[in-house]
Amino acid sequence: MKQKNKVAQTTNWPLTILLIVGCLTVIFPLYMALVIAFKKPSEMTNDIAGALSLPKSWSLENFAEAMRVTDFWHSLGYSVMITVVTVVLAILIHSLAGYAIGRSMAKSKFYKVSYLYIVSGMFVPFAILMMPLVKQTAQMGIDNWFGVIICYLVFYMPMNVMLYSGYLKNIPIALEEAAFVDGATTWSTYWKIIFPIMTPMHATVAVLTALGTWNDVMTPLVIMSGTGVNTLPLAQLTFQTQFGTNYNLAFASYLLALLPILIFYLVCQKQIINGVVNGAVK
Repeated sequence: MKQKNKVAQTTNWPLTILLIVGCLTVIFPLYMALVIAFKKPSEMTNDIAGALSLPKSWSLENFAEAMRVTDFWHSLGYSVMITVVTVVLAILIHSLAGYAIGRSMAKSKFYKVSYLYIVSGMFVPFAILMMPLVKQTAQMGIDNWFGVIICYLVFYMPMNVMLYSGYLKNIPIALEEAAFVDGATTWSTYWKIIFPIMTPMHATVAVLTALGTWNDVMTPLVIMSGTGVNTLPLAQLTFQTQFGTNYNLAFASYLLALLPILIFYLVCQKQIINGVVNGAVK
């Protein structure tokens, strides 16, 4: 007679409660944004019950007005251009830097110091760099969208180099040695072998960089101020004045700005999970 082993299933209540609280902190603000975005200004009340109630009639008037006020398509175009160019250049440049440092860090003290120097940039607050950047970009004549892209490439370099260097530990160096035996150069080995293998990490870097670039307000605000060029976050500042905030239009505009980056994340979701999992295991 075979004895069946029964594994007692117990509920981890602290973890369950923590997950529920975490879900509520995400779902509740999203619900508020959706409800207020479809409400008319006359339906807005100061009490909590009124704020949580559903709109009497679902209308897209707020979305149409928000698109008109923010000059949505032009602002969207600049946001997409800055984000796409930043992501593409970040993948190309930061992956190269991560490869050079990751493969040489154990052999050379110079690359070890370079790695620590680059990664230390993660601990420098933007507030310290803000005014020097404004003056420097103005003196160099790049106080425009091009200067914003250059700043983003520098800002996200520490995090991306750290991710790429860590991911390289999962790629056997024997692949490169075999390519060298076949007569391949370091350059061709990287582009034909290493770069395609790092596709999951490319997706992770792309989404993290795109999220930060897409939602950033301060960098375009201090560098592109007065140029007449607005990204979506800059255009949305028009809803906030010293006398108050038009929440109906603001939330409608926020939801419109959320859609492109949400679609991008959903497309790259599988690659992101692979990149995180593989990057965590040596």
